[in-house]
Formats: sequence, structure tokens, C-alpha cells
Amino acid sequence: MTDAAPMQTRFHAACAVAREAGFLAKRRFLDRSSFTIGFKGPQDFITEVDGEVERLIQSRLIEAFAGDGFIGEEGAGLVGSPGAPIWVVDPIDGTSNFARGAPHWCVSIACILGVSIEVGVIYDPMLDELFCARRGAGAWLNGAPMRTAETADLGKATIEVGWNMRSGLAAFMALLERVAATGAGVLRAGSGALGLAYVAAGRRDGYVENHINSWDCLAGNLLVTEAGGYVSDFLAGEGLRKGNPLIACAAGMKAALVKAADIKGLAL
Repeated sequence: MTDAAPMQTRFHAACAVAREAGFLAKRRFLDRSSFTIGFKGPQDFITEVDGEVERLIQSRLIEAFAGDGFIGEEGAGLVGSPGAPIWVVDPIDGTSNFARGAPHWCVSIACILGVSIEVGVIYDPMLDELFCARRGAGAWLNGAPMRTAETADLGKATIEVGWNMRSGLAAFMALLERVAATGAGVLRAGSGALGLAYVAAGRRDGYVENHINSWDCLAGNLLVTEAGGYVSDFLAGEGLRKGNPLIACAAGMKAALVKAADIKGLAL
């Protein structure tokens, strides 16, 4: 399972499945009466579309690659054969945007082997943008090679600061203040996966978060790495199952952003 041909096949399958899943999600998004909105916790939106899209992705990938493992944000899971690749999926990253009618959300699919991210695909169906990468082979946006920005000065940078309730308001505000104090422009757009894809494409200079889950970031992490950027060691410890802090940025931003963010528990 570790030679190039099977992983290349998984890469192409992930691209196709991400598009199919995105088309389904977009159709539901455009018909606001087709779903209801609920909450898993404070500001943690959920719709039945999330589960519907996750089931589609799981069925397609496991049918094509029997024996692979599967981890989905909405609870879908499958233990694969020993040593087999594992798919890590967020069917709709940016559900709060999706639920409120804001067209900034995506499908995120990663494939890992051990502690190596082999395939990363993020599809934004609203803009028809497919961000994809394969370990050691580069990163692309709709077929064109991607490179991270050449920015080396935080005072000229745009940094996305991710937020959730897991780390608490105080930790988020402290991180936001430390990054903003450097003179960087800061923002939060509501999709960590797209935030990372934008770093890979040079649209952002960095992305930082006190805690993020694997399904939100693994695909994007590979995009950034393969586009020439820096990503902290997210899979250290229990990162796959329990999440970790994260910094991802253009290579020239690494030292300054790691110092400024000063995130507790970050594995470099």
C-alpha cells in the first residue's frame, strides 16, 4: 500500500469524491428549505447535510479501497486493516457559514499512512476551486501549481486566527492580541480548512489556532507543506484523535509567527 501507484490512485479518487460531495452539498445549500439547523454545542452548528455528505464520501472511498480506515467529523468511523491508510474527512468545514447562507465552506479529505499525510484535497463548490496535494508531488489549484506567499514581515502579513470554544475565550483573545500586536492584519473567516488552503495559495500568510481537530486541518496541512510553507507537527502525540494547536504559514514567516503566537503545547 505504500508504493506510488496505489496512493496516486487514492489521490485521484479523493479529487473525484470531493467534487461529487461538493455538488451534493451545494445543491442542498442553495435550497434553504431542504435542511434544518441544530447545535452540537455553543456556536457549533450541525445540519443533516453534514451527515448525508459524510456518508456519501465514506461509501465511495471504502468501496474503492476496502481495508482502509475512516475517521469523519460527524462520527463515521471504520477501523481498517493493520498498517492500511486512513481517510480523515470533514464533509462540510465551515458549517456555521453553510447554515447561515454564507458561501465560505468546503469539503476536506485527507489520507494518512502512519504519521504521514499522503493526500490532501479541499473543494470549494461555491467557487468551483479544487485545492489538492500529494506528498512529495506538489500542490495545485484547479490544475495550476500553488506556492505560498513570499512575505517575511508580520507587519505586512495577513494571518487568520482560528477560534472555537474548546480553548476558551481568554486563550483566543490572548492569541489574537499577540498576533495583532505585531502589526499583522488578522481575520477569521469560519473555515479552518479553507484558511489553510488560502495559505497554500498565497492568499493568506499564515493560519494559527490554539486547538483544531484533525479533520479540519490535515488536508490543508499537506497543501501548505507541498506549496513550500511551514506547518507545525500536528500529528504529534494524540493529534489524530484529540486535535492539537496549529501554526501554518509561508516559510519566511515561521520564526516570527511561532514567536508571536506563543501557543502552549505547540509541537514544532
